[in-house]
Amino acid sequence: MSSAKDVKGPRARGPEAAPGAEPEPPSGRDSDPEPPARGRGADPEPPPPGGVLWSLSGDIRALLMLPAALTLQVAHPAVGAGVDEHAVFRTDPWGRGERSLRSLQLWVYGGAEAAEEGRRLRVLHRTIQGTDTRGRPYHALTPANYAWVHATGFPVYQHAARYLIRPMAPAQERALYAEWLQVGRILGIHDRDMPQSIEEFWPYWEKMLAGEIEATTVVRELVDVDQPVPPPDRGPWPLRAVLRALWPVVLPPLVRFRRFVTIGLMPPDARAAVGLPWSAEQEKRLRRMCAVLRVVVPVLPERLRYLPRARAARAARRTAAPHG
Repeated sequence: MSSAKDVKGPRARGPEAAPGAEPEPPSGRDSDPEPPARGRGADPEPPPPGGVLWSLSGDIRALLMLPAALTLQVAHPAVGAGVDEHAVFRTDPWGRGERSLRSLQLWVYGGAEAAEEGRRLRVLHRTIQGTDTRGRPYHALTPANYAWVHATGFPVYQHAARYLIRPMAPAQERALYAEWLQVGRILGIHDRDMPQSIEEFWPYWEKMLAGEIEATTVVRELVDVDQPVPPPDRGPWPLRAVLRALWPVVLPPLVRFRRFVTIGLMPPDARAAVGLPWSAEQEKRLRRMCAVLRVVVPVLPERLRYLPRARAARAARRTAAPHG
């Protein structure tokens, strides 16, 4: 078991006593906008079974981490412009969320499907282009900006895990970063466009926060408690009917909670760069909530603790494991 002191340096933030997307359009011009051809070589390998991502991204607590990563993605002027102009998050938020989660789970648990999903995403974003919030032309597959969409996952996982699961030891952080690089390759990002080590990542991160990130229109909408959200349009119909009837009562606390976890589980330096407010009292509330989740979630049965694709992958791995 690691403790807070296992993670040294400026990135070791979070509660002292804590125990252990479908990417939206990025920006600019891509030197290789076509998805890698099957014949060029072997597909990139997904993260290894039993690795850090294997345990982390299928846990139901990871659902609370995703809003912070998504909000950081669209804090990039070009990514925010692409989502603002081309995405359906306003008209189909539940469908978009379902597709994003399915995509993320495929990257980690999809096996041979992981690379196919990466190719699908690149084809999907191939025609997305426009002008960003600073008047610069963008294309969805520009390497630097596509890499930013991918890069946001690592610091959010690293930071939020301290609250919701446990602090990572340095070796775990390195393993997580190495596995996240594998996810980048699945998405078709070249190694030359991604920092290749943690030592390279943090200066890159700080440069992006200082020079690129801002409170775009989409960021403001994602944390706006007055933004209209339609009731869920998927799931068992009796539940949908009940939610539709109760939506005027359910929606206000739901959007307040979304704002709370989005801002609270965002790394503090990113939160400051975007200009999102966070108080000492909110920090105390977040720590209390996460303390409860750290106790409750590990004792849940597997069917409740893990997302469906993660459960299936875990079951398949157990079946394939040698006995005796």
